[in-house]
Amino acid sequence: MSSTRLKSGLAAGLTLLLAAFQAQARVVLPRVLGHNMVLQRDKPVAIWGTAAAGEAITVQFAGQSPRTVADAAGHWQVVLQPLAANATPAELVISGTNTIRLHNILVGEVWLCSGQSNMEYTMRKSSKVTLPPGADTTALSELKRAHDPNIRIFLVNRKELVHPDSLHRGWSVAQDSALRMFSAAAYFFAKELRQKLGVPVGMVASSVPGSRIEPWIAADAFGQDRAFAGQAVSGEPGKFYEPMIRPLVPLTLRGFLWYQGESNCFLAESTAYTQKMRLLITSWRTAWHDADLPFYYVELAPFKYSESKANAALTKETLPRFREAQEAVLALPHTGAIVTTDLVTKLDDIHPPYKWEIGRRLALLALAGTYHQAGVATAPTYHRLTIKGPVATVLFAPGTQLRSHNGQPLTDFAIAGANRVFVPAQARVQGNKVLVSAAGVAYPVAVRFGWDEAAQPNLFSADGLPARPFRTDSWPETEKPAPKPQ
Repeated sequence: MSSTRLKSGLAAGLTLLLAAFQAQARVVLPRVLGHNMVLQRDKPVAIWGTAAAGEAITVQFAGQSPRTVADAAGHWQVVLQPLAANATPAELVISGTNTIRLHNILVGEVWLCSGQSNMEYTMRKSSKVTLPPGADTTALSELKRAHDPNIRIFLVNRKELVHPDSLHRGWSVAQDSALRMFSAAAYFFAKELRQKLGVPVGMVASSVPGSRIEPWIAADAFGQDRAFAGQAVSGEPGKFYEPMIRPLVPLTLRGFLWYQGESNCFLAESTAYTQKMRLLITSWRTAWHDADLPFYYVELAPFKYSESKANAALTKETLPRFREAQEAVLALPHTGAIVTTDLVTKLDDIHPPYKWEIGRRLALLALAGTYHQAGVATAPTYHRLTIKGPVATVLFAPGTQLRSHNGQPLTDFAIAGANRVFVPAQARVQGNKVLVSAAGVAYPVAVRFGWDEAAQPNLFSADGLPARPFRTDSWPETEKPAPKPQ
């Protein structure tokens, strides 16, 4: 080989090595940080990524310029001091060996929503649902009208989230094709917050149709929890958490929305689901290093689980008991649940159509519980029971105003005596109380309300929210599974 060719080859090799080194040294951002995103207001904001070990990184935004150095593994993170809400698009600049400029950045409220198909349920599907005659169809055209530049959306792709995007795409204004494929419940939640708070809102949606709760919990979280330590947990723990939740940490956000449970209800779970949901909430809060992050979720809507061929053990009480398991999670601080007993059109459709109302009700929880707005509507919730003679008096939370939603006698109340046999009962409103009685039950001891998978009670608050189903007893289930359809 000639000297000239040797030198040429060495030069080419050095060029390739230099190019490889420069590629490795480049600052890289996670996919969730990109153009058009919303940064969380009023909290320290994490900005993070990778670079060459020891590389100096500077982040510039809103007059701040925090600096750091990538660690031995190439990871780096800076924290912006709390920012005020701002709807004026700004530029976020990250500088190291290379410079990344993220455009059209706003500051406002950021929420992460997750779950299974009812959370994934898209705006495209929502715009095509069939409603009963006389129903308000305004929301069906929302996809055509939506163009608020202060609502931004990020849809998690299971296969892509862990891989950086050199073009920093992913966040979009909530309109057109991006909104068509986005969660309807999450969008309508954002729309309500936007209207009531007057600040930009960013939504991150990470859901998988048909998923159980276990895949959304890190596998090691089960091993560290007393309720599950030493047990073999089914349902593929961590399967979706690892590619669809963990890469989002430490994105600064306000809280979580959760719409899941159908797949676990088909397994006839009750207290086991409570334990799993508590673990999900606490483990997510731990991952974000914030034990106070709000967690709002959806109680399941009426559906004929007992007629499913999936599990012969399902009865008409399976769903009420599962809701009871969901409600038990409310013992954790900064949690809330909405009632959806009125939001179905067909009892054999597990996807209720009224996602706009689901989003609005979730927003009501946030407006009251997180943003501390006064006068926000709340659903009637059972408080206590008193009994005098043949009449059982159900007291609801103080300040609750009750009414029959359709002006008809109250439905779906049942009463039992010492024999534990429940019979349909008559019920009438008296202030924040409901007086319940039934012929043949001279000495009632327990009341149930909405305690059936198909129940769609008409007891509402004066603000138009349905009362939460409940029972005053703790008796074991006695109903036998119904014969399955052939």
